[in-house]
Amino acid sequence: MNAKPPRRALKVLHIEDSELDHQLMVTQLERAGLDITALRVETAAEFDAALRDGCGGRDWDIILSDYNLPGFSGLMALDMLRASRRLVPFIIVSGEIGEDVAVEAMRNGASDYLLKNNLNRLAPAALHAIDAQEAVRAKQAADAALKQSKERLRELAQHLQTSVEAERAAIAREVHDDVGGSLTALKFDIAWIARHAQDEAVRQRAQSALETVSQALDASKRIMHNLRPAILEQGLVAALQWMTSTFEKRTGIITTFHSSHEQLQLPAGVPLVAYRTAQEALTNVTKHAQATKVKVDLTMAGGVLSLEVSDNGRGLSSGDLAKARSFGIRGLHERAGTVSGWVDLSSSPNGTTLILLVPLTDDAQPSDDASQDEVRSDDDPTFWGEL
Repeated sequence: MNAKPPRRALKVLHIEDSELDHQLMVTQLERAGLDITALRVETAAEFDAALRDGCGGRDWDIILSDYNLPGFSGLMALDMLRASRRLVPFIIVSGEIGEDVAVEAMRNGASDYLLKNNLNRLAPAALHAIDAQEAVRAKQAADAALKQSKERLRELAQHLQTSVEAERAAIAREVHDDVGGSLTALKFDIAWIARHAQDEAVRQRAQSALETVSQALDASKRIMHNLRPAILEQGLVAALQWMTSTFEKRTGIITTFHSSHEQLQLPAGVPLVAYRTAQEALTNVTKHAQATKVKVDLTMAGGVLSLEVSDNGRGLSSGDLAKARSFGIRGLHERAGTVSGWVDLSSSPNGTTLILLVPLTDDAQPSDDASQDEVRSDDDPTFWGEL
């Protein structure tokens, strides 16, 4: 013999001034195979208390409400429910209700409305409203979890960007202290040998070795500059001027740079983000754009720093931007986020434009970028004096 399935339990809060109508509705729900725990209230104060206390320490499963009560109404109850921010389905059950009133109730958040002379729909309507509300709760919980997950990923990405820059600075310092120091000492030793050697062949070999060491020193300086751009210590404007000039010489692409200011006082971290953004944009121009002209604009207005890099290349397709391993553009977004900025990228067959926007707050600490006339300190790990 098969056991009967357990009856579904419902906790019902009923706003009704008639005990008879209340009993009729409870009976109708029980006939539908539901296990009902119900509480009848008549006034706003009673409804507010029942809403706050719940049933057995939990929210009510559903609220049924007459439309008109002495000094109270279903619409008033709806407003109170909405103000409480509780997700409880609400059904109006009234002796008579006009279509305009029903529409207003639905707009205010009612799940359904029924007439008291047709209670056959009560149980199906209640169960449908409860299931729909459960779906809403589940979606809100999923949205909240997704938002939290995205926020954690964003924080992780920003932490990784910051860690990468710190690691680059550390490597640059090691290259300066270890490789640079050793190469410099070696250069002096070879130069001494070249000066004191009596044999011409030895002097020639020493001179050749000096050239090789000098090339190694230049390569080390270039590596250190890529790791930690010392030019930024002369200011972002000077750094971008140097970058665009070097880019034009290296690639042959006509490159112009314009700045709204000769000097910019920027919060710490912003110059490096702007520099890396321009660096990545120019790298992409070299790799993909097939451009003949590039324009770099740096502007500060209205408390917002704007860096715009545009080219006249072939543009980017939607497929280029959607590549699974297109980490360059994604990295720019994450890097901009470390200074509360954002990146906008637009492209057409006539070229591509990348814009970095960074809002600057009044209370932000200015960066330690030096002015163009300032001398870099002797302990700068990316600066070697002339040998």
